[in-house]
Amino acid sequence: MYRVVDLFAGPGGLAEGFSAVRDKEGRRVFELALSVEKEASAFRTLRLRSFTRQFVGELPHTYYDYVAGRISREELASCHPEEWARACDETLQLELGSPGSEELIDPLLDAIRDEAGGETILVGGPPCQAYSTVGRARNKGVAGYVAREDHRHFLYREYIRILRRLKPAAFVMENVKGFLSAKIDGQSIFRMVKADLESAGGEAHSYSIFPLTDVGGRGGREHVIEAEKYGIPQARHRVILFGIRTDLAVRLGGLVHLNHRLHARNQTKVEDVLSGMPPLRSRLSRSADSDETWRSAVLLAFQEAATAVFEEEDDALDVLCPHLMQAAETLKGMASLPPYRSIEAGAVTDNVLADWLVDPLLRTLPNHEARSHMTSDLARYAYAATFAKVFGRSPKAGDFPIGLAPDHQNWTSGAFKDRFRVQCWGGPSTTVTSHISKDGHYFIHPDPLQCRALTVREAARLQTFPDNYLFEGNRTEQYIQVGNAVPPLLALQIAEVVARVLS
Repeated sequence: MYRVVDLFAGPGGLAEGFSAVRDKEGRRVFELALSVEKEASAFRTLRLRSFTRQFVGELPHTYYDYVAGRISREELASCHPEEWARACDETLQLELGSPGSEELIDPLLDAIRDEAGGETILVGGPPCQAYSTVGRARNKGVAGYVAREDHRHFLYREYIRILRRLKPAAFVMENVKGFLSAKIDGQSIFRMVKADLESAGGEAHSYSIFPLTDVGGRGGREHVIEAEKYGIPQARHRVILFGIRTDLAVRLGGLVHLNHRLHARNQTKVEDVLSGMPPLRSRLSRSADSDETWRSAVLLAFQEAATAVFEEEDDALDVLCPHLMQAAETLKGMASLPPYRSIEAGAVTDNVLADWLVDPLLRTLPNHEARSHMTSDLARYAYAATFAKVFGRSPKAGDFPIGLAPDHQNWTSGAFKDRFRVQCWGGPSTTVTSHISKDGHYFIHPDPLQCRALTVREAARLQTFPDNYLFEGNRTEQYIQVGNAVPPLLALQIAEVVARVLS
């Protein structure tokens, strides 16, 4: 059994995938030895999930009681002291690279290395804000910003320092695509990182890095994984560097090249994981919120959208008017409205995803509550979702009638052409990012009558977190955790590649 160290772990997406790999006898191939995360709410999620992994087979009924809010976290821990103690040993809240962090983590790494006898795996991804396209654009607007002084660019060095100390059999390092084009003082960050990784064993080429797909490419593009090609209902493109200690790779020879590729799967869609969930209504912010005030506000929203379309005098948009008015009539005739939160999980139509996501013992679905929206945005949500329903795509800024244009000076500049983005039923979603915590405009639910953004749980399903995976913290923190994570079902497939190669 290989022991895994997970750095910059977030809520534990990589750990979830690696811990799910089984051999032919049903035994775990990978044991999580240590998961490290600095952010408090993500760490609470990480430790709780570590706790669930201490149980073989079904989770205890007390865990479901905690998910449902019937007992406290302290009561849960007191019911299972041994399992909770192991979870505490397995997880560490620590800001890697901060003063004094080495004194805390290095003795743990040394013990893991010595006990495992070289059979260790290092996984994780340094925070990506400094590499992402959005992050770099934002940094340009910061007065006095100097890239080489941004510590986030060099957190990968802590990953490499730990790689040198642990000397694992293999490593997996994840980051955003922007990582490939990022530069410091004219130097490619990707080339710098790759060279440091390859020499992390103490000499040049002590690690060999292999692409996980056969798509080809140069300059790092061969290491980009497009998640939607591997059964993930989300178009998430990330750089995944898979390295094997070169002495081990040489002994394995051709087996590395035979076994190190991901296998493409049928594309899954938003509707596969969200269409079976019971409908929710949005909530109202900055005003009283009740079923009737919501009904009145959304009726007005559909009417405003229809009026704006009518006044636009655009033949291409005129087809939307009857759909908007029909939605208003449907809403009027509903004897009862959907709730704004639900404990029902709902069906998953793809069998592989259903097996992974659905827990038949779960009676209370966590993290599934609609967020509040300003009434001024409801008409845009109603219009956008109706547009997507009719045309099969999300509208761009240029598709909005003037009467629905937000009061934003850059609305017509092209910089915010996807400012209101619907996640359409018929394909994978766009990338779920931490920005979903801000306003939800980029993650509009495809059902016009719900008139809302996705919930944390819906975003988690698109990220392939199992339904019984509870995210701790407030809702903003939960969204950030989901958006920053590696999809666990993709992590499982990557872990299976690692297992195939090493076996």
